[in-house]
Amino acid sequence: MKIPKEVQSVIDKLKENKFEAYIVGGCVRDILRGVEPQDWDVATNAKPEKISKIFLKSFADNKFGTITVLTGAKDAKLKEIEITPYRIDEKYTDKRHPDKIKWAKTIKQDLARRDFTINALALGPKGRNIEIGPYGESPEATAKCRNIELIDPCEGQKDLKNKIIRAVGKAEDRFNEDALRMLRAVRFAVSLEQRTWRIEEKTAQGIEKNAHLLEFISQERIRDELIKIIMSPNGAQGIEILRKLGLLKYIIPELEEGFGVEQNKHHIYQVYQHALLSLNYACQNNFSFPVRMAAFLHDIGKPRVKEGEGPDATFYNHEIVGTKITRQILQRLRFPKKDIEKIAKLVRCHLFYYNVDEVGESSVRRLLRKVGTEDIEALLQVRMADRIGSAVPKAEPYKLRHLKYMFEKVSQDPISVKMLKVSGNEVMKILKINPGPQIGQILDVLLSEVLTEPKRNKKDYLKKKIKELGKLKPKKLQELAQKGRQDIEKIETKRDEMTKKKYWVT
Repeated sequence: MKIPKEVQSVIDKLKENKFEAYIVGGCVRDILRGVEPQDWDVATNAKPEKISKIFLKSFADNKFGTITVLTGAKDAKLKEIEITPYRIDEKYTDKRHPDKIKWAKTIKQDLARRDFTINALALGPKGRNIEIGPYGESPEATAKCRNIELIDPCEGQKDLKNKIIRAVGKAEDRFNEDALRMLRAVRFAVSLEQRTWRIEEKTAQGIEKNAHLLEFISQERIRDELIKIIMSPNGAQGIEILRKLGLLKYIIPELEEGFGVEQNKHHIYQVYQHALLSLNYACQNNFSFPVRMAAFLHDIGKPRVKEGEGPDATFYNHEIVGTKITRQILQRLRFPKKDIEKIAKLVRCHLFYYNVDEVGESSVRRLLRKVGTEDIEALLQVRMADRIGSAVPKAEPYKLRHLKYMFEKVSQDPISVKMLKVSGNEVMKILKINPGPQIGQILDVLLSEVLTEPKRNKKDYLKKKIKELGKLKPKKLQELAQKGRQDIEKIETKRDEMTKKKYWVT
């Protein structure tokens, strides 16, 4: 693996000025995992004022002692590099920012105040080309790898190997410093790899005990972590971990209303279980965030409208109530208006009815207008997630494929003389004739020719052709027009057959 030249340049400049410099945190974790880091952070024993002077020409910001340096790189991940002096954070009254920052003397002191052991790692490259052995080896063994110095005072390598999320030091202290770390623990557990990692017991206990501290965190920060959890391959497992650790009730308490709520003869799962299974299908198929969220929330109104118990219980208007609740949740979490509107629309329309022999083109057009062409595929994905979440064997049965065919069919531009670059009025003007069947016949002949050779749909060519057709005897023109209409019908039939074949319908 190569250390980017922009990062190496920052490290070299600090060392040239007689200061220590290490790559730290998540980028070291990712390097040890063999994954390309998404951002790069550097820690040093230089104080902020010294760092600012060293990088005077590229200095961008000084925020809580962290200096942001602009590199001029084209790669977005390398445009900015944060340089943080070694530090020790004191009391966190607001559960986010330290009341006071005290500069530390050593890199080990700095690592001791970080969130999780897998992030409490520092790497000192001794050149751009580095070699790293399998993570999980002892710090001494890994340190022998070429061109690096690896600092691991909290045994983060061991937890990387065993796929464990463990707080640095006392978990309660870390969560009192920044309560968002509790959500980050869940996010790391479900997003680092395809399989879910384990949150270490004392860390999990610390989360359960301090879950209420999320009330101190802004909704925007909570929203951003929630998105990352849901967008992971294990998003549904992430939500269940949030519930088990007592965090979900401080994020989306409405979801817990469905826990333990039985449905009816059409569902074998409880409302909350069904939501998780629907989300899981959406995650496993890499659907977009709006689809995942709508799949997750589509039945959130059911607990509030349920009437009766057992196989004949009803949930009338749950999609309407669910849409209202969905809006409230997304507005509370400060989602952008466009996301709120799209997700709410998908929840509202998820119960659309379609049977091949019962619903005609007019009904399909109404649904298309209601949902919008741009969101039809998303709505069908929500329905597929809903189906799998209900334990049916197929996500996309014949009737859903047939509906896709119908959507495409009614969305296609109709084959008509309006496609021509000339109109009936122009035919009358060129031939100097009054309205009559001759005009329609000429247009039918032109359309047939243009459909066969689209490049002929040009005014100059069509005007010339109109003059030629105007000279024909009425019987000959009628014959050509009839043949033209037959050709048009064949093209329409062929187009429909191809569309049906695309969706495997008959």
